[in-house]
Amino acid sequence: MATVEVTTGDLLDQDVEVIVNAWNRNIIPWWLLLPQGVSGAIKKRAGYQPFREVAKFGPIPLGGAVLTSAGRLPFKGIIHVAGISMWWRSSEYSIRESCRSAMRTAKEHGFKSIAFPLIGAGTGGGSVDQVEKLMTDQLGVEEYDGRVVIVRYKK
Repeated sequence: MATVEVTTGDLLDQDVEVIVNAWNRNIIPWWLLLPQGVSGAIKKRAGYQPFREVAKFGPIPLGGAVLTSAGRLPFKGIIHVAGISMWWRSSEYSIRESCRSAMRTAKEHGFKSIAFPLIGAGTGGGSVDQVEKLMTDQLGVEEYDGRVVIVRYKK
């Protein structure tokens, strides 16, 4: 079982090998979107490369995950999860499935540490406390021997 740490700060400042980006389902071309929240911060610091790569995957099923490079960020990659529906809403299903998919991707690629934002809070409309509880619960049952961090955003 994974041990989950919860911290407050900036996802992009975490000392981990890979980070998770709470993304939409890729149904709108990346260059038409104005990334907000985590995606906006990633775009600002990583550049466009990760978003060009994620666009090549086409629509991501709700709760699905894809791995891209980290652009100019110091990570080994970014796992983009489809944590919100076409109606820009998160659900228990989308949050849990995004956690499962991200962890499966991290294991497949041998990453030893991973940091998550609160998937589905913010733009997805979920309450910070409820999303954190769902994520802590789901990530805690995953088989993973690396470091798992959930980051509550704070400037």
